[in-house]
Amino acid sequence: MITGIKKKNKLTEIWFNETGSVVTIRTYNTDLKNRLAAYAVKYPAHCRLTDDDECGCLTFEVDRRRFSVRLTAPYSEDRRGKAKETMTAVNQRRQNDNFKKPL
Repeated sequence: MITGIKKKNKLTEIWFNETGSVVTIRTYNTDLKNRLAAYAVKYPAHCRLTDDDECGCLTFEVDRRRFSVRLTAPYSEDRRGKAKETMTAVNQRRQNDNFKKPL
C-alpha cells in the first residue's frame, strides 16, 4: 500500500500498563496486521480491531493475558554450523528427489 509515509516512520507501538487488562498494538507491519486480524476473527473475545487510519496502520486491543514477548538467545557458532550442515543435507536431498532422470 502506498501511503506517502516513509518506511522509517512506519512504527509498531505496543502499549500497556501494569493494572490494565488490554494491550494496545498499533502497527504498519503487514505480517503482524494479518496475524492480528486472523486472531481477532478466531478469538473475538480476546482481540479486536479498534482503528484503521486508512493509511496502512491498524490498531488492535488484545487481552493482556494472551500477549507475551519472547526473547531468544543467539545461536552459538557451533550450533549455527550444525544447523547449516543439516539444512544443506536436507536441501541436497530435496534437489536430488526433484531432479531424478526420467526412465
